[in-house]
Amino acid sequence: MVSRSLPEAPRPYDLLPEVPAGDSLRPYDLRCEHLGTPLGVGAPVPRLSWRLASDRRGDAQEAYRIRVHARGALVWDSGWVEGQDVSADYGGAPLASFTRYTWRVETRPGEAAESWFETGVLHRDEWVAAWIGHDPETEPPFEPPTDDREPRSARTASLPAPRYFRRVLDLPPATAVRIACSARGLYELRVNGVRAGDGELTPGWTDYRHRVPYQVYDVTNLAGDGPVCVGAILADGWWSGSLGWDARQQAQRYGRRPQLLVQIVAEHENGSRTVVGTDGRWRESTGPLRYADLLMGEWYDARLEQPGWDLPGFGDTSWAPAGVVDTAHDVLVPSVAEPVRVTQDLVPVDVRRPGDGRTIVDLGQNIAGRVRLVLRGAPEGARVTLRHGEALDDDGGLYTANLRSAEATDHYVAAGAAVETFEPRFTVHGFRYVEVSGHADVEVLGRVLHSDTPVAGEFSCSDDMVRRLMGNIRWSQRGNFVSVPTDCPQRDERLGWTADAQVFLPTACYNADVAAFFTGWLADLRCAQTAEGAVPDVVPHVMTERHGTPGWGDAATVVPWHLYRVYGDERVLRDSLPSMRRWVDHVERHNPGLIWRDRTGSHYGDWLQAGVRTSREVMATAYFALSAELTSKAAAVVGDAAARAHYAELRSRIGEAFVRAFVSADGRVTGGTQTGYLLALAHGLVPAPLVPAAVGHLVADLEERGRRLTTGFAGVGLLGPVLSAHGHHDLAYSLLHDDRYPSWGYSIKRGATTIWERWDGWTEEGGFGPVAMNSFNHYALGSVGAWLYSGVAGIGQEEGSAGFRRPIIRPLPGGRLRWASAAYETPLGRLAGRWEVDGGTLRLDVRVPPGALATVHVPTTDPASVRESGTPLSGEAAGGALVCRVASGRYAFTAAWER
Repeated sequence: MVSRSLPEAPRPYDLLPEVPAGDSLRPYDLRCEHLGTPLGVGAPVPRLSWRLASDRRGDAQEAYRIRVHARGALVWDSGWVEGQDVSADYGGAPLASFTRYTWRVETRPGEAAESWFETGVLHRDEWVAAWIGHDPETEPPFEPPTDDREPRSARTASLPAPRYFRRVLDLPPATAVRIACSARGLYELRVNGVRAGDGELTPGWTDYRHRVPYQVYDVTNLAGDGPVCVGAILADGWWSGSLGWDARQQAQRYGRRPQLLVQIVAEHENGSRTVVGTDGRWRESTGPLRYADLLMGEWYDARLEQPGWDLPGFGDTSWAPAGVVDTAHDVLVPSVAEPVRVTQDLVPVDVRRPGDGRTIVDLGQNIAGRVRLVLRGAPEGARVTLRHGEALDDDGGLYTANLRSAEATDHYVAAGAAVETFEPRFTVHGFRYVEVSGHADVEVLGRVLHSDTPVAGEFSCSDDMVRRLMGNIRWSQRGNFVSVPTDCPQRDERLGWTADAQVFLPTACYNADVAAFFTGWLADLRCAQTAEGAVPDVVPHVMTERHGTPGWGDAATVVPWHLYRVYGDERVLRDSLPSMRRWVDHVERHNPGLIWRDRTGSHYGDWLQAGVRTSREVMATAYFALSAELTSKAAAVVGDAAARAHYAELRSRIGEAFVRAFVSADGRVTGGTQTGYLLALAHGLVPAPLVPAAVGHLVADLEERGRRLTTGFAGVGLLGPVLSAHGHHDLAYSLLHDDRYPSWGYSIKRGATTIWERWDGWTEEGGFGPVAMNSFNHYALGSVGAWLYSGVAGIGQEEGSAGFRRPIIRPLPGGRLRWASAAYETPLGRLAGRWEVDGGTLRLDVRVPPGALATVHVPTTDPASVRESGTPLSGEAAGGALVCRVASGRYAFTAAWER
């Protein structure tokens, strides 16, 4: 691996915005269905929410009032509602489709804030648009590009050309024009020559057999007063393109050719509407985009451009009529999450020209995205090829073996202009390096793509390597949250593996607001669950028929419960409880002895653990106990007493069976691996009298290995929390700071800018890891991020709390750190903590949002020394800290501290 040193990282995109300052209570960050000012809301009873800010100590909302207006009329007034809730379900008159609703929340005491949302198609019979596509009988033979240096694969040769669609409409003068658009495939919508919206890879990936999302665009300003040309480019995407590791034809699980659906709604001054949809009057053709595939790349021939094709005056007589291929609307659903967007541009940190006509560009950061290529003086017909890779080989060339069959190659054929710009539309690559050949005078700009989940948290500390680790975690989250939570963005896979998602979710929630993102993914999980209750290994469910894998299928319980805990929105449990119950019932049915031995699906164990083999029965049964417990808790939240009692009793019996089968009288857990102990301790499966002994065995294993970890996916996120919970902070910090193999620091020391899939992705002894499975952008082993927030910086919440109404500030000074800080946007507002050790004094600065009652653990070696803003503080001394309760506001604690 040639690049072993890491250049200075680009400025992070993920900085929290400033919270409004002032001495009065102020609502901010108003949301509808977890989204800010969304277009196309489809929920008949949407949830409205807000956060609160105040610099005044003890401030809390006593009551709120919401008023909603539409078309100048009041449609709902909640009246004054007593209490500290910061969300409410809309309670007014039934919503109307394609209508803007302005809403205002007022708090007492405090101020008011205003926002808006717009509805989409609320009733299925309001759809008039048909699905249109291309008649393959009129399509000319496909001609793949040739490249003497690297022949194209058979998969690329089977790619059809994307289609261009258009229609000109003579609309009466309109006060508002909205377009609802979707595709079975990917689309780019254009109105009068201008692209509509900024979403990428729309409509995104869902289980298209059950759910095809549509987006709504406000195109009033684009439509103008004259004729309106609505155009769209349509490509295969996940619908009919290469998907996973199957051959292209096998991967087409949904359909063979993409389809487009567009509905235009123009509102006029007298209140009437004109509604027009895609039909046989639309025209279609090919264009300069010769092929586009998510895995393979794009081929764009600028000589074939048809200027003005998306403008009203264009002559389209040579274009063919579009074919109407379907008129069903039963699977159309509104988008529920932010789209994929370009969120950052990266300027190369290094450009090298080896002398053989190639230019190798280093962006300095491994990303998911594409590049914008600028060519100067390229002759007409010159073919410029862009190849993408995550690393360089020992000779300084592009390393692509780990991409497997994904070609990740874009082609541009120049038109001969003095300056030309090329940027792909319908592909995404996982890469840090770009190799450009075919023309020398080029400039490259990296374009970062991912689902635009709002930033929710910040973490920093005094140690450069730990900061790098958090940066790598965040970049892997961005690179793998591309419409769905994937395992990797570069090779021929990119699937929504359920275990990866559930183990990383606590970290993901700290980094970004993923409530809306995972709401859609959970809907696909429920759709994919079998009638028997088994959950597939990947969601959306493609590629593999494997169901019911321990730790993977348990995403059905872990994900909804954690989302409820973080966001306090009980609707996720109401929607998911039947699925949770069916999953636990499925496992019990196949394992009546309550030890999970029956392999109804696959069993990957503690995936990619280092040099050990955790008992698969221990791991599976621990997850069985966890899922039963979470299902019981979910039932309690939604008020199902019978289900709560049933699954609580089942959890108790599983725990007893686990102890009989796997826990010895001296506290040893069968297999003796770190993950085995971590799972048993984290999920309460060791009897209380044996917990100290079990912890001792875990610690002994770590010490015997020279304080090195062996954990894989299932155990890695539990290391910090379990060791810290049992007083072994020093050991947790040793693992955090370690840069020997295997460790997080090992990859960072060797230039990693993202989390590697495997600990041995590259080693001095063996070079690159197995090419069959060696992603350098894979977030699962980055699950330690949650502990950086909740352990090192100390930002968390009480066990029985949801929505951070009872936050905890419990920092853990230690290791090489002189200071650490974190801030997090809870549903109530900003929660933050920063500690610093200087000499014999520790300073702890805390910020608590309005309405929260926080428990603060001030670390100290002398409880009597604790002061808050200079005032002596009383509280309960426990575990090397003084514990006190504080209401909202800012606090500055000082205390005596010795390492």
